[in-house]
Amino acid sequence: MTTTKKHNVFVEGPVTPDFIAASIAAHGKKHQIGAHSIFLGQIRNDEVEGREVAAIEYTAYREMAEEKFHEIREDAFKEFPLTCMHIYHSLGLVKTGEISLMVFTSSKHRRGAIRACEAIVERIKKEVPIWGKEIFTDDNTQWKINT
Repeated sequence: MTTTKKHNVFVEGPVTPDFIAASIAAHGKKHQIGAHSIFLGQIRNDEVEGREVAAIEYTAYREMAEEKFHEIREDAFKEFPLTCMHIYHSLGLVKTGEISLMVFTSSKHRRGAIRACEAIVERIKKEVPIWGKEIFTDDNTQWKINT
């Protein structure tokens, strides 16, 4: 089940627990699904040069990012036996402990959902033009380097 329709990926601020729960609940009506795999990227309170991260502020080259998300989505439907897939990424301020990325894949069987979810997350981290500015508890900032 693939589509060329572009989906809105960006959300302002964190991906909330209520939004995640509603996404899961909505899939209970899709009886052809046998497995879901969900990746949730949470902001850590890393210590960098003796300073503690309090939040990350996300920005993106939005037009290019949306194109890349669409490409990743279409490629995943071609490569994996997915029934359904959703990607949501934060823009703006996300505090430590909050979710900034949600990848939700569904398939008839677990292997397809799990493998697709992992592959999608890896591509997002490598290919999508999204940047995070770490904001420290002392109000200093620096651009985050993805690992």
